Amino acid sequence: MSLMSTEQVADFLGVKVERVKRLARESLLIAKSKDENGELQFDGDEVAKYKELAARFGGL
Repeated sequence: MSLMSTEQVADFLGVKVERVKRLARESLLIAKSKDENGELQFDGDEVAKYKELAARFGGL
């Protein structure tokens, strides 16, 4: 499991950081932990699965 920061997830998904935070609040992306600054961190494999699922439903 490789952890990705909120910014890395936003870059990977092609969305803004605010969108990633909203997805986390809505439990569409589950944060695994927080870093020393309190920023959310996500499992890279789960983010890739989410991106694939979102593409099936017509995109992010």
